[in-house]
Amino acid sequence: MGSSPTTIDPTQPVLVTGATGYVASWIVRYLLEDGYVVRGTVRDPDKSSGLEHLHALAAEHPGRLTLHRADLLTDGSYAEAMEGCELVIHTASPFLLGKVRDPQRQLVTPALDGTRNVLASVEATPSVKRVVLTSSVVAIHGDNADMAGRGPFDESDWNTTSSVDHQPYPYSKTVAERAAWEICERQDRWDLVTIHPGLVLGPALTTASKSGSMTTMKAFTDGSLLGGAPDLAMGMVDVRDVARAHILAGFTPEAHGRYITNARTITMLQIGKILRGAFGLTYPFPHNRIPKRVFKLVAPVAGYSREFVEKNVGWPLEFDNTRSRQELGLAYRDPASTVTEHFQQMIDDGIARTSPLRR
Repeated sequence: MGSSPTTIDPTQPVLVTGATGYVASWIVRYLLEDGYVVRGTVRDPDKSSGLEHLHALAAEHPGRLTLHRADLLTDGSYAEAMEGCELVIHTASPFLLGKVRDPQRQLVTPALDGTRNVLASVEATPSVKRVVLTSSVVAIHGDNADMAGRGPFDESDWNTTSSVDHQPYPYSKTVAERAAWEICERQDRWDLVTIHPGLVLGPALTTASKSGSMTTMKAFTDGSLLGGAPDLAMGMVDVRDVARAHILAGFTPEAHGRYITNARTITMLQIGKILRGAFGLTYPFPHNRIPKRVFKLVAPVAGYSREFVEKNVGWPLEFDNTRSRQELGLAYRDPASTVTEHFQQMIDDGIARTSPLRR
């Protein structure tokens, strides 16, 4: 797949699954601003809260956004919304709150079943020409230690070190993406493009979004990093750039395969430094690095396994984003502005409480 260009008719509706999501909300907004007709799937179009930002976008762009009921784990629930669409942007992922007690049942099976369900509807919908799927850098690599003795990760790399027992979330993203490629390769009517962001930061269009980035940034407000931050490097990217990447991947005829979408690698301490530069000493931003051995002792309390600390803390990490820049024409925002805008929104939303620290 990917050898012949795929041209999407700009007058046909674009389907965005999981439309209330952090990234998906920006995709919907940009598609509308670019003049497209959008169908967004949500679990419950009638619910009273959590959809306000989508209703506002619909009012701003009359007649161009409709919301449709669909559930990842309900067979055939995407069929109606998908009818007549040439482009499907599949961002929806299984929703999980609380502790993972049974990773296979809570993470891996829903990720696989959800992907298969949406692609079964694609198979049954003759109009679809391209699917853009939100994957993740965790499908490229499992632990930072995987980079030992080699150069930056690129799109040819696959996560081979995660399992149900170690890093189950990355494992679930990897098996779901592999399944998508297998399904795609069995036919030749539609093609597949996958987008691979790291930690996604930047302003949200709704406070209702639940995402890993919110959890990560909350650590800078609740005092949990006051004693120091672990030396943990992550790929990082602005939510608006990730949204743009999906749209570019959809409408660039030659787009094919996988695209790493990371602006840079960043550590918790570097995020703290950016925030301190912008917001001063008003918040409990970390000043120093917590030694790995110390972090390893407290890791289980902080929700990390000791194996995770061993294989990720203190290891360098690099990604090659050349394909996204050259083939999709993606220009990345400055990470410092992403971080500060994200935190400013947390202040505005009352998530970050100001409590001047006496040092």
